[in-house]
Amino acid sequence: MTPERLAAFWVYLQTGPLLWLTLTLAAYGLVQALARRARFHPLVNPVAIAVALLVAVLVLTDTPYARYFEGAQFVHFLLGPATVALAVPLWRHRAAVREALVPMAIALFAGSATAVLSAVAIARLLGASRETIVSLAPKSATTPIAMAVAEKLGGLPSLTAVLVIATGILGAMTAGPLLDRLRVREPRARGLAIGLAAHGIGTARAFWESPLCGTFAGIAMAANGVATALLAPFLLAWLR
Repeated sequence: MTPERLAAFWVYLQTGPLLWLTLTLAAYGLVQALARRARFHPLVNPVAIAVALLVAVLVLTDTPYARYFEGAQFVHFLLGPATVALAVPLWRHRAAVREALVPMAIALFAGSATAVLSAVAIARLLGASRETIVSLAPKSATTPIAMAVAEKLGGLPSLTAVLVIATGILGAMTAGPLLDRLRVREPRARGLAIGLAAHGIGTARAFWESPLCGTFAGIAMAANGVATALLAPFLLAWLR
């Protein structure tokens, strides 16, 4: 096939939504296989590598993100059912959850406040603008909540979305080894820490460790979203 025909064939494929859905699923499936070969090492994160592969394809083919999303939006739609499905392991481990309600509440409040305050303090020390600081404050909450909080407080939702994804990927890759070094072995404590710091991407990683760890990560992700929405405005006003 000549380069001209190959280019024409690619242009034709780009007009169909199934191309980008197929590439998204293929990239993730390929990286999942790679992660299994690496015995699910934290640094071999399927989300991070799949995102890098897809970004490379979009850049090399000069494809706008809007066109890509037309095909991949079905995956985006499945985020809702996947989040609701977290109720299944929560119900299965409800006894363990009831036993840890008080320490969980204390840890969630402390963790949520620390996530906001540390991000804002470091950004201020580095001379970031107020708009950037506000966009950074809710970075540990799940994306929809973080974007809404940032927009309400005068930040940039698009910047917040990037920061949230980066936080989730970095947290999923480093939380496990860090907790190992700190000798935190209890699955409930590990899950709570991972879910609080790294929201949905970290929660997915926590389920690789154990269902109990993933359950507590899911609880932390949901509770931290609510806590961030409530605490961020007050903490930012206090720091100002």
